[in-house]
Amino acid sequence: MDLILINPFAGAGRAGRVVPALRGFILKSDWQAELLVTADAEDLAQQARAAVARGHKRILVAGGDGTFQVLLNALGDCPGVTLGVIPAGGGNDLASALGIPRDPVQAAALLRTGETRLIDAIRVRTAAGEQRFYAGGGGLGLDADASFLAATYFRNWKGRFRYIAAALRAYQRFAPLEIRVTMYSQDWEGPRALEQNVLLLGILNTPSYGGGLRVTPHAKVDDGSLDLVAVAHLNLPEVLALLPALLLSGELRTLRVQRFSIQRAQIESNRPAQFHGDGEILGMTPLEVEVLPRFIRILAPKRDVFDN
Repeated sequence: MDLILINPFAGAGRAGRVVPALRGFILKSDWQAELLVTADAEDLAQQARAAVARGHKRILVAGGDGTFQVLLNALGDCPGVTLGVIPAGGGNDLASALGIPRDPVQAAALLRTGETRLIDAIRVRTAAGEQRFYAGGGGLGLDADASFLAATYFRNWKGRFRYIAAALRAYQRFAPLEIRVTMYSQDWEGPRALEQNVLLLGILNTPSYGGGLRVTPHAKVDDGSLDLVAVAHLNLPEVLALLPALLLSGELRTLRVQRFSIQRAQIESNRPAQFHGDGEILGMTPLEVEVLPRFIRILAPKRDVFDN
């Protein structure tokens, strides 16, 4: 039997509001699935581990990227378990990258008969020896500050508008962050260094993050590499000039951006800086970020769905 865990607070309560519709779909479709509403992120992680101990092999969450990140970290050492995400959060970029529709019931219908894919994960190791995983997008600088505000002050806003508003608020008090990144790629003979004052540094496995901000449009979730994007520190007029494209299409249009395809990066900064993964703070610099190829077994719509 499948298990669907719901974080009712994801998406400013959106996940909780879809419970009746999901229950109705489970009954109507005769899906052999149990739906369980959890109290909070810690309870969700505990329920997921307990379900694996009971023998569950497919565990889904209804929520956003942050909710899936909780599930991934809870079951990262359970390689035989297939995970899934029904988009019902503030940011649903992983679901989008997998071709999962935004409507939770439509998503559930496709995942019920979906296929298992193997996709990459990102592992973050801190100087203290701790490690955490995420599946979509992460970073530091204005990025991490905005993620905190998006999850608190702007949690009732939708999609990328929530993150853009949070970023503008965070920019008011943001000081340039000087970083040094030592990057490793299978396409290079040795490491390369990037030293720069940045507005943000993002490391992504998906084309977008932050609810549809397409900062790495060519990223793929299963190519064994990460997309690193560094945006130089911008003054206020330059930031405002980015807004039309960000608001309309989620595209980051500036010449002051560098992108690299990598497998691993060591990140240092001139002051301790928070690093987030899928909107959740995972640790402070210095730290190391590394791709784990084909680490996650995840449910996705059958690919022939898009061929018809």
